[in-house]
Amino acid sequence: MDSISKILDPMPLPRMYRVRHRIEGPSISDVPGEVRKQLASGKALAKIKRGQSIAITVGSRGIVNQPLVVKTLVEELRKAGAEPFLIPAMGSHGGATAEGQIEILRDLGFTEEYTGAPIRASMETVQIGQTPSGLPVYIDRYAHEADGIILVNRVKVHTSFTGEIESGLIKMSVIGLGKQKGAEICHELGFEQMEPRLLEISRTIIDKASILFGLAMLENGLHETAEIHVVAREEIEKKELELQKRAKKLLARVPFKELEALIIDRIGKEISGAGLDPNVVGRYHTGLGSGGPSVTRISILDITEASHGNGCGLGIGDFTTRRAFEKFDFAASYPNSLTSNVTVSSKIPLVMKNDRQAIQAAIKTCLLWDKTRARLVRIRDTLSLEEFEVSETLMMEVEQNPNLEVLEGPYDFRFDEKGNLV
Repeated sequence: MDSISKILDPMPLPRMYRVRHRIEGPSISDVPGEVRKQLASGKALAKIKRGQSIAITVGSRGIVNQPLVVKTLVEELRKAGAEPFLIPAMGSHGGATAEGQIEILRDLGFTEEYTGAPIRASMETVQIGQTPSGLPVYIDRYAHEADGIILVNRVKVHTSFTGEIESGLIKMSVIGLGKQKGAEICHELGFEQMEPRLLEISRTIIDKASILFGLAMLENGLHETAEIHVVAREEIEKKELELQKRAKKLLARVPFKELEALIIDRIGKEISGAGLDPNVVGRYHTGLGSGGPSVTRISILDITEASHGNGCGLGIGDFTTRRAFEKFDFAASYPNSLTSNVTVSSKIPLVMKNDRQAIQAAIKTCLLWDKTRARLVRIRDTLSLEEFEVSETLMMEVEQNPNLEVLEGPYDFRFDEKGNLV
């Protein structure tokens, strides 16, 4: 027996319960119908002329229904006589290469066959001006050459800072359209300066680039489409302030104040820009966020296949598995940290040989004398909070929370012959 196993094997594991988390929020049943309704009510397509080329921004997040939204938008643009195309708008993701970004889009469901529009990918940018403070402003070359640009994105709480403007159409215009170069400029002074930089650069882009309008989406805590808004070019900043407030209210978090251990089955760039959403789990890689539970130890068990080896977020955890470590691709992960100037996300936590040891290590180091009292939660990922597992030590809190319902338990963790969860 190796020395690590000698320390961890005697560590008892709690019995677990599966619970349902009641998360309420609005939901749109007819997504294509709502897109068409919004386009018609705002007369967004009225100024489009036959034959015009229109660039549609598409990011790297797993935004629910976004391929369907974009497909519907493409259909309406073609009815208006336009020639739409998609551009990867995701800063330095995909290893900061055009090929890597195309691959991400395809994995998310954005293909020409499905959406009806080709993908034009390049990391080349064009400087279209500078801000009043002297910052250069860049946008994607293909977008610059198009007759019009439509910004498509979800408005949500940012994973790295708190402000009135966080993640949405404005961020898409600056970091999405700006590619790796635009992302680097915006991140240069750290996340303390992120909100004013986003606003300053986006105002120049909206003023000088051929932005037609924005299409903003909100999601509820069940990762369902809650709202869709077509936003006029001149209303983008004002509308996003309003939508950001609603996004904060819709966000679902792990519903406990304090935990000794949190087990996260998987992280990935399609789940969150940080691999996992710090707002959900209460641990922030920049020190600038707030909210969520206080967690002593976090174990991250795996990286999704759709993340293509981008393990950003692994460093937010304390422990991981050899399985996740072997998926970690330096070339896919490090460009994000080198561009954003946030090094914590791409660090490697302590690597355990399997899931059992990663869970035992979190309990072993949780700073309780009596480890059997450790309060532990296991979630699939930070987008999946409608069901999760809790230890017996949390049952009193579960019973006192009207939004939690026990589905199964108690039972022991179930591992295969390799010590991984089944």
